[in-house]
Amino acid sequence: MPQIAIGFTLIMRVEMPNSTGAFGQLANAVGDAGGVIAAVDMRSVGKSRVVRDVTVNVSSDLIAAEVRRAVESVENVRVLSVSDSTFLAHLGGKISVEPKIPVKTRQDLSTVYTPGVARVSMAIAADPSKAFQLTIKRNTVAVVSDGSAVLGLGDIGPLGALPVMEGKAMLFKQFANIDAFPICLDTKDVDEIVETVVRIAPVFGGINLEDISAPRCFEVERRLIERLDIPVMHDDQHGTAVVILAALMNAALVVGKRIEDLQVVVSGSGAAGTATIKMLLEAGVRDIVPVDRSGALNRDDRYDNAHWRWLAEHCNRENRRGALADVLHGADAFIGVSAPGILEPEYVQTMATDPIVFAMANPTPEIMPDIAAPFAAVVATGRSDFPNQVNNLLAFPGIFRGALDVRASRITDRMKLAAARAIAAIVTDDERSAQYIIPSVFDPRVVDAVAKAVAAAAVEEGVARRSLVKGEGEDLTVSV
Repeated sequence: MPQIAIGFTLIMRVEMPNSTGAFGQLANAVGDAGGVIAAVDMRSVGKSRVVRDVTVNVSSDLIAAEVRRAVESVENVRVLSVSDSTFLAHLGGKISVEPKIPVKTRQDLSTVYTPGVARVSMAIAADPSKAFQLTIKRNTVAVVSDGSAVLGLGDIGPLGALPVMEGKAMLFKQFANIDAFPICLDTKDVDEIVETVVRIAPVFGGINLEDISAPRCFEVERRLIERLDIPVMHDDQHGTAVVILAALMNAALVVGKRIEDLQVVVSGSGAAGTATIKMLLEAGVRDIVPVDRSGALNRDDRYDNAHWRWLAEHCNRENRRGALADVLHGADAFIGVSAPGILEPEYVQTMATDPIVFAMANPTPEIMPDIAAPFAAVVATGRSDFPNQVNNLLAFPGIFRGALDVRASRITDRMKLAAARAIAAIVTDDERSAQYIIPSVFDPRVVDAVAKAVAAAAVEEGVARRSLVKGEGEDLTVSV
């Protein structure tokens, strides 16, 4: 299991001597181990012993373990307990279900449950479309995963995936006021995943597929789109692709090139890479070279993988061959959705004038921005500690918000293109620069702009079942 290098806070409850210099020894031990004391709180005091809560900032799991060992080795100090701020935030889960209407009287009870609810149930049975008006279906998304490709952790199973899916549900609520619920399935069989989601779909207004490994994710999404009449989107594919396209639109403007004229090398032909390539083709990019471990996908080699065959047939206009270093010669842009450290500075130096480098591998990108900066005109990553973070949080809340608002039957390429253009347009001509090609995930304008653009595109394309005019079609009466 890989160690995740991310800072967090330890709260250590320690019993120690009530004597001059005792705390200094403990503080020195913490500092020598790599921790930084942020706060100290007294819990109890005796004549000879005291109990303190010592809050320590650490940069990784490894440093946390070193700090604990260092404190335990201090003479006459006893560690009573250790709490981790990240684990505390997950205690009991991160989401809950709360009623929107208080039930305090018998009248309240008879309205929300029996006998009053029977009238609503009969109305929906007579006209199933009323479920969008009268149940949680109108504003609820299922976040579905099998736990086979979770973050950078790989196949950690449905229970391991659950905290991540809870987090995704939180983001839906926080950013788009969508009620989302984590559904982690104990199967990796495509047929079983599809059948399970189809069976539970009546409750939901949309399906967000998450962290399902390629190539199974393509088949799962395709079949669910065919069988369901609600939006289905694999966010690892399309959310990522939408934001990459938005960033590339602005990066091209920064370097004074037309997006249609770019030669783009995409490293990684899995879920995100394939979706990104298809999105770029849809946006008008004419020359894309997909690269995987075996080198550039081309029309001379034969591939067992169906989606590799599709990429080879529709990309690599010059049918270039060779490794990443070979095909980067003269390229305008590099987009990496692959593996850490694979892009060397000398590769970037061989690219066209003012090259664009998007190194998306997380947590360690294909090349660190400070290493790429001397040679690239624009650099973006998926990280929050460098400028130009390409984060699918910019896309999925607004895409589903717009789709739900007009009750779209599916999410189309036109809707995704509209989302990308809306994200790119948040950055104005006066603001756009090499250090700012994509808005912050906390920019309050993003979700609303994306939702409106997606809803409008759905209406134009004929997949919306509700007008953009709020309230139209909301007939809540029942004939008796």
